Amino acid sequence: MEHNFHDEKDNIKNLSGKEAIDKLKELAEGARMCMFTTFTTERPMPSRPMALQIVENDGTLQFFSATDSHKNHELEKDPDVQLLFANSGSSEYLNVYGHAIISQDRAKIKELWSPLAKTWFQDGPDDPKLSLISVKPDSCEYWDTKHNKIVAYLKIAASIVTGKTMDDGVEGQLKLDKK
Repeated sequence: MEHNFHDEKDNIKNLSGKEAIDKLKELAEGARMCMFTTFTTERPMPSRPMALQIVENDGTLQFFSATDSHKNHELEKDPDVQLLFANSGSSEYLNVYGHAIISQDRAKIKELWSPLAKTWFQDGPDDPKLSLISVKPDSCEYWDTKHNKIVAYLKIAASIVTGKTMDDGVEGQLKLDKK
């Protein structure tokens, strides 16, 4: 079988500023769920699925959490987090390292509230155990397809038939402005 090694530079696309934030929003909000990992002395490190509420215009990711959760207690000791998003149906992946801040900002919680959140917080946005976790990204990496999903699948099929690599992937760093 012949291998067609592509020029790796064609598959690297680092983004910055607004373009990076737009890509972060697209990938994170497209997946909606992530594995939210806290850093402790435990191994393996604690990870749990979390539903993203929104990505703000500055790149901050917002999550609801219970004030008495293990996650909140872990964040009080070490606010560093890793968020892993996967939208495998679209071959989109996002890895975010960041710093979490816990608050009970009622105005922001009410702004982000949706009926789905009632699944976890029965007393609504005024639930005293409801907190907001804001994650400010320090670094982000993404993996995506250059073209739409149909083109990606056609390239996979052609690669199988021809025996040549037809990688449709693109990856890179998302450099957000630090404020």
